[in-house]
Amino acid sequence: MQILLALIFGAVVGLAAHFLLPHRELRGVVLSPFAGAAAAGVSWTVLTWAGIGSDSPVPWVVSILAPAVTTLVLIPAVSRVRRQADAELRARGGI
Repeated sequence: MQILLALIFGAVVGLAAHFLLPHRELRGVVLSPFAGAAAAGVSWTVLTWAGIGSDSPVPWVVSILAPAVTTLVLIPAVSRVRRQADAELRARGGI
């Protein structure tokens, strides 16, 4: 049941990253929260399988740090690729 809290933490961190990072208009509003929730869920699961229980602070800290790192790397990369693709499409006369 604690994994649900980790998923919520991850989604909230991802949502904050969506609004704090530039070029919001180039990506969907769901991408960042989904990426954050996925990172939190995967990290929580891996730590649980490694034997680190929810009574330790490690899964809680990782469930906040993993989504932050994931979204701060993924979202600018997605935005950069989208800007390049849009520029190439404009250069070809598609828009």
